[in-house]
Amino acid sequence: MHRKTRKRFDGFGDARELTFSCHERRAFLSADRTREYFCDAVLAACERYPFELWAYVIMPEHIHMIIWPTVPGRVVSRVLQAIKQSVARRAIAFLRKHNPAGLEQLATGYAGKPLRFWLPGGGYDRNIMKRGTLLKAVDYIHNNPVRRGLVEAPGMWRWSSVHEWDEPGSGPIPIDLASFPVT
Repeated sequence: MHRKTRKRFDGFGDARELTFSCHERRAFLSADRTREYFCDAVLAACERYPFELWAYVIMPEHIHMIIWPTVPGRVVSRVLQAIKQSVARRAIAFLRKHNPAGLEQLATGYAGKPLRFWLPGGGYDRNIMKRGTLLKAVDYIHNNPVRRGLVEAPGMWRWSSVHEWDEPGSGPIPIDLASFPVT
């Protein structure tokens, strides 16, 4: 099933593992500036929407996150929309001002949507109900930069929640481990 028409289950109480990618899987998130746009967008979404962030990694061309909506409803789609729109708008504004030629990388070739930062659709989204599955997903996320050969150990990648798991307050985005299931 195509990712844009895939059925999503907003079951209350489930953690959600999310992955979303840049347009044409280009490395738009390779600059610290753009990664900071993402961090700012997540912090703003945390203030605005009822969810807790349990894990994340910012890769050069995609994002992995695990969130836990704290109320029933369509929280996940709103969170994704807020984050993706904020990052895209800031990145495009920066390019328009400082590097107009860079906008060519975001060009779609379509008149109605001339620029695109993210792939369309919600990306990968899976409900996680069991703690063991959740721990495996966190480990997968934290080890993604190692598997890609970007670093030798998870803690060497700055743009990951692994730092918050090791020492709360040490990562670029705080996470909510107090709500993480212990059993």
